[in-house]
Amino acid sequence: MSSSPVRIAVAGALGRMGKAVCATLEGRADALAAARFDRPGAEGEGLVALESALADAQAIIDFTIPEASTTLAETLAQAGGGIALIIGSTGFTPEQDARLAKAAEKITIVRSGNFSLGVNMLMGLVRQAAAALPASDWDIEVFEAHHKRKIDAPSGTALMLGQAAAEGRGVVLSEVEDRARDGVTGPRQEGSIGFSVVRGGGIIGEHSVIFAGESESLTIAHSAIDRGLFARGAVAAAVWAQGKPPGIYDMQQVLGFRAV
Repeated sequence: MSSSPVRIAVAGALGRMGKAVCATLEGRADALAAARFDRPGAEGEGLVALESALADAQAIIDFTIPEASTTLAETLAQAGGGIALIIGSTGFTPEQDARLAKAAEKITIVRSGNFSLGVNMLMGLVRQAAAALPASDWDIEVFEAHHKRKIDAPSGTALMLGQAAAEGRGVVLSEVEDRARDGVTGPRQEGSIGFSVVRGGGIIGEHSVIFAGESESLTIAHSAIDRGLFARGAVAAAVWAQGKPPGIYDMQQVLGFRAV
């Protein structure tokens, strides 16, 4: 890989995460902001059209919305590849997942519900704890809280943690998850993995996984203090993705927690 800085275009540059990525790129030796773009018709200093951004980018970091991220992946695939796409959007539908998988036949995609080093460490700890604590004695609840403007729930990170717990227990998450409780629900199903969600104010991101037994409980938690931690992880992923073959990768692979 070249020692020259990786040229990164920032999608959704006017958004909170777009601004955080641009700020993170300032002064970096291994990466630089090659272009900034936003939705068609958006106005802002330094913004360029998508076509101009693609002309000078080796990677694009995208923390926008699922449909925009999916369409961008398809655009890159149609262009023949060569530009890595780093996706931090969450809340994809199965149809959008399928479209991303198709695009990944031609382009390199790093996709994660959370680009934080701490959260990815948390996933490993949750997987280990779930494997060690039997479902007959320990209930698992994934708790998450975010700001009032977040549009999907549970968060992508919460689902990642639920998936880690399911993998630890050797079960399929979709078969044991419990996302909603209202009214007279009856006793909790043994082996279920529950999700609890809070939306309010300006909370950046709070995640915890509770292992609840009859006589004791264990809580493993992570708190995001500023959005810069997600931006730094995404930039690291963009640098890592250079030279990788087409496919969908995740932050566990970027950080070396799981083999490519």
